[in-house]
Amino acid sequence: MKRVISLTSCFLFFVSSISCKNETHDKVQKIDAQKKYTKLEKANWFLGTWKNSSAEMDLTESWQKETDSSYRAQSFIIVSKDTVFFEHVLLQETNDSLFYRVYNRNEKLSDAVSFYATILKDNQIVFENPNHDYPSKITYKKLNNNSIVAIIEGVKNGNPLSEKFSMRKNK
Repeated sequence: MKRVISLTSCFLFFVSSISCKNETHDKVQKIDAQKKYTKLEKANWFLGTWKNSSAEMDLTESWQKETDSSYRAQSFIIVSKDTVFFEHVLLQETNDSLFYRVYNRNEKLSDAVSFYATILKDNQIVFENPNHDYPSKITYKKLNNNSIVAIIEGVKNGNPLSEKFSMRKNK
């Protein structure tokens, strides 16, 4: 009889420990599913393809949602049918901060130059890296649903420089 009670106790302990583990696992999954990336969501107006075409060049910046915590972009400039500039960008919310990571097609993400969001508004996001010469500051401004401006600033060859790129959403 003691053996039956002992086996029953062991069985009940085993069952309760499994159900506690499952309950804990379910709570963790629910917390992860509820995680909101509010800083990244402020940049949802980046998504889509943005262009600026002129007689001198064609600029294209194309943003896509990659995961719940990141967007990815390709940015390139074409002059006379030649690609003269190309870069990848990863916009990623990590540890409650928003990072803008830039790398070219020959680099890995681990080689990216990172900028962190210093201003985060509904219609303007500013990324900065004071340790990087040019650019050290990247600003995106939403003028309306179909028009944005990107401004890059920093020091190039010892001189302050600022470049402005107006873009329209490609339908």
